[in-house]
Amino acid sequence: MCGIIGANRFYKNFLDSLNIMDKRGPDNSSVYNIDNNYFGHTRLSIIDLDKEANQPMVFDDIVIVFNGEIYNYKELIKEYNLQCVTSSDTEVLIRLYLRYGIKMLNKLNGAFAFCIYDIKQNRYFCARDRYGKKPFYYYFKDNKFIFSSMIKPIIALLGSTPNLNKVALSQYLQFFTPLAPNTFYQDIFKLPSGSYMIFENNQLSIKKYYKIDFRKTIFSEDEAVKQIEQTLLKSVELRLISDVEVGSLLSGGIDSSLISSMYSKLTNHKINTFSIGYKDHTKYSELPYAKTVSKYINSNHTQIELTKSNFIDSLDEVFSTMEEPHGDPAAIPLYHLSKTIHNQGIKTVLSGEGSDEIFLGYDNYSKFYQYYQFKQSLTSTQQQFLKQNIFNSKTTTKEMEYLKRVLNNDMIYNSFAEVFTYNQKKLLFKKLPTFKYEIEKKNCVDWMSYIDLKVWLGEALLSKVDKILMANSVENRNPFLDYHLVNLSFKIDSKLKLGDTNKYLLKKVASKYIPQEIINRQKKGFNSPYNEWLFEEYKDNLLQTILKANQKHNLFNEEYIYIIYNQAKNNKFKQHFYLLWNFSRWYLCNIAKN
Repeated sequence: MCGIIGANRFYKNFLDSLNIMDKRGPDNSSVYNIDNNYFGHTRLSIIDLDKEANQPMVFDDIVIVFNGEIYNYKELIKEYNLQCVTSSDTEVLIRLYLRYGIKMLNKLNGAFAFCIYDIKQNRYFCARDRYGKKPFYYYFKDNKFIFSSMIKPIIALLGSTPNLNKVALSQYLQFFTPLAPNTFYQDIFKLPSGSYMIFENNQLSIKKYYKIDFRKTIFSEDEAVKQIEQTLLKSVELRLISDVEVGSLLSGGIDSSLISSMYSKLTNHKINTFSIGYKDHTKYSELPYAKTVSKYINSNHTQIELTKSNFIDSLDEVFSTMEEPHGDPAAIPLYHLSKTIHNQGIKTVLSGEGSDEIFLGYDNYSKFYQYYQFKQSLTSTQQQFLKQNIFNSKTTTKEMEYLKRVLNNDMIYNSFAEVFTYNQKKLLFKKLPTFKYEIEKKNCVDWMSYIDLKVWLGEALLSKVDKILMANSVENRNPFLDYHLVNLSFKIDSKLKLGDTNKYLLKKVASKYIPQEIINRQKKGFNSPYNEWLFEEYKDNLLQTILKANQKHNLFNEEYIYIIYNQAKNNKFKQHFYLLWNFSRWYLCNIAKN
């Protein structure tokens, strides 16, 4: 993986801005300019380690800077008889572009963000992979066009920090992160996943190139299990293509365990697996499960136990790495895990992101399916009667709240709007994306799965994993997010996928590869004792940070801040509090100081 940057004019600090991304690409750093268009690249060498594969790469009046991996690049060379000088996947992109133009995107299987500059046409063609595995940020204003793998280099070129984007803040409080195209900075945007951008004649246009087909074609359990296994094995095998050693993250859950087991069966050597846990907070630790799987597949296993002091000491570095507020505190243990991986000389790892979203690993799927089935059984009069009684009820249970949202075709996830002052709430929450769950038009399970794939996974999880691992010069590969597997999952009948347990079909596949105690164990998620450690270390200073920031931006309802703070002290609503504190800390360091 790498870091890329480009601009349509000269900046005297261009090289300094490129060097901000040195950890994304410690193996080589280069700049190329043509007709006052500048391109920079920092390289983490994974495929074709020779210097001939360094970037920016120029062939036949085409310049490219590329971050990512094209897993099927060898197949593409053979299928389309591409005449390549190098052995790199980067040149394959150039050759495909010269032959097929924008239509090349549908042929790619990989994780990527790139810019191709067509010298003859004076045109920038930029694209991002289907699910948002690789980042792509850009700025276009006053005839200035800048793009980068990170936000900081863009700010460095601009010479000043842009103002806060309040819409991004409202999205962050709901989804843990701003949704594309928003970032926390006004006028700095991110290219949506599955999209491409054309910049020419001082005009910028963005279009989607990928769309999931929801039509069902698989109704047999045996056929579904067979195709899932075959497609996932192929996906893992493709992601082992590398000129360096590939490791595997192993949490002890079904996803990473299955990927690690398949990897071990596809290779003729002991694989390297890695996990993290907590010695003094065993309820959050999955180390015993990871150890069980490691013994089962006979891997070289490395486990680390994170302490409170390690956690606290790394906060500044982790928050700086994230560049913007991010609501998932799992970034901190992941940082320590990736640092250990880097120190052992491993440059790339497999991980299990995507399984929950495409194979229904969350409880909400079966729960809301039942609510929707109930709604369908009611007449419009009965629905209206229930709405009135639930809406007017003085007592509200979680189940009543869920049913109310289904009856109202409303959003499933809480908005956390209460934290804003009244005026800000009216202003900002009008601009939130409205994801409607309309059972008459779409299968509710597929629709929920799609939104989690696009928002929770594509915007929150993948950005966190990429930023954190690349801060330690480690590339991440996601076998569950091979587009063939994702498309396959949406072809399978939803009732079949739901079965009688979470990940019903995937567990059928996993039974051939990992122990039953791993398959049947309760899902934990990548949790940590972050709330306990933060309150032990900072005590009331946590509250003071939020209040200090609020005095400057005056966005939050102070009464509500105190309510959330007192709840978090008792380990309740801790995620809500972390969102407020994380944002406030970032705001004081990055916005208020300007």
